[in-house]
Amino acid sequence: MARRYDERIFYGGARRDVPGFYPDPSICAVGRDFYLVNSTFAYFPGVPIFHSRDLAHWRQIGNVLTRPSQLPLDGCRHSRGIYAPTLRYHDGTFYLITTNISGGGNFIVTAQDPAGPWSEPYWLGDVAQGIDPSLLFDDDGRCYYVGNRPNPAGEQYGGDWEIWAQELDLTTMRLTGESHALWKGALRDVIWPEGPHLYKKDGMYYLMIAEGGTGPNHSVSVARSKHVFGPYAGNPNNPILTHRHLGSQYPVTCVGHGDLAADAEGNWYMVMLGMRPCGGHTLMGRETFLARVEWQNGWPVVNPGVGKLEETFPVPLPEERTAETPLVYTFPTPELPPEFLTLRGPVPWQADGRLLLPLLPAALHDLHTPAYAALRVCGVDWQAETQLDFTPRTQFETAGLAYVQSSFSHLRAEKVLTDDGFALRLTTRENDKDKILAEQSIPDGPLILRLIAHRLHMAVYYVVGGSTACLADAIDLRPYSTESAGGFTGCTVGMYASANGAISDSKASFSWFAMRNL
Repeated sequence: MARRYDERIFYGGARRDVPGFYPDPSICAVGRDFYLVNSTFAYFPGVPIFHSRDLAHWRQIGNVLTRPSQLPLDGCRHSRGIYAPTLRYHDGTFYLITTNISGGGNFIVTAQDPAGPWSEPYWLGDVAQGIDPSLLFDDDGRCYYVGNRPNPAGEQYGGDWEIWAQELDLTTMRLTGESHALWKGALRDVIWPEGPHLYKKDGMYYLMIAEGGTGPNHSVSVARSKHVFGPYAGNPNNPILTHRHLGSQYPVTCVGHGDLAADAEGNWYMVMLGMRPCGGHTLMGRETFLARVEWQNGWPVVNPGVGKLEETFPVPLPEERTAETPLVYTFPTPELPPEFLTLRGPVPWQADGRLLLPLLPAALHDLHTPAYAALRVCGVDWQAETQLDFTPRTQFETAGLAYVQSSFSHLRAEKVLTDDGFALRLTTRENDKDKILAEQSIPDGPLILRLIAHRLHMAVYYVVGGSTACLADAIDLRPYSTESAGGFTGCTVGMYASANGAISDSKASFSWFAMRNL
């Protein structure tokens, strides 16, 4: 009997799944195994890679871009960096193609094992215009690059782009031959045709794209041709998936940017991004969703008879659970679990059962690498806490917990040194300006910091000497939403330390870090 799985594969409280900020999904099937990757923008390491055999339980097996040589991000704003990776498999090798819009453009990395290590980048150069590259490996062994680019005749309006393709020489990892314009999308004067993928099925080439922008008008459309370079004819039923007609109050909005894969039995599925606003504000950014696909009259149909994302649907695959991610992290080795993120580059931390963060000069609002080790926020009701042992020696030295939407929109609960002694200070940064929300004198020594979020509000607690106190309650989280702060990223929360522009040899000790959905 087919099992019914929640289609929101990155939803819910169990940490074996990975809800939250995982945008621009790309899926690849190899036998019984499914692999999934996502955009990471300014975060490091780049491009998480997940494995599943039942499409319901996913385990992060690593990250694709783990070295600064693969991922130069210094100076990168939060919503820049790595865009829309595509994962493909061919003849024993995994290929990951993506765009670093902050440096280098489009590139390819390869691996025999999807868990890594992955190669150094093969940069495609200026000839590979645009973003959102993808690859098709044809039956004859040829490989084709497909991406988007501005209208070569000149943009007549914002978002006047087109989808194009060119052969890729796998021996040199360079584009070869002529480029070919394929399609501009289903609608007249369509904006932002992007996220293209080419597939070959039953002798036909199918081009699936996103269009309408990544906001409320986002959608998935498809065209087909007998020849890889076209001409392509659009599906008369386009768009094949959108939630634009369901209104702003629907639980899932902005649905688009899909990718297709089939299981070993020939059943087809689509992954795509969507957003789950809470009270009109989105704190988790773009998330990954799953839908079933049937082919009817030579075209893919998403969730037949329904036409939108469903709460559940049957997947004819045997259940195969994965180990749950810990709710409490300790740090026995210097290598952090793959789900942890930093900003723009690696942090020279130490770990011996504790995590020792150096007080780097960079602060969260700088466009360099601060001492910040974080997890993605995975729901609207959650709790994060840590035990901090840190004695600031100057008024520049701070450490604590941070809740981050971007360099310009974040919240910090930090132990600081004031003229009157030690204090716990809560600071918000909105519109790139700091504002102190609360401050409380505390004794020196270890303390526990706790953040508790409920929908659009947060409370900050601390524990000193076994006594719990509230630093601030009912903190408005709307300033850290996509709708208020802009950009493409969801929020993260993690351990943070800084010398705030000064040079320091101090370290902040974090005995453990815990995070769970409530």
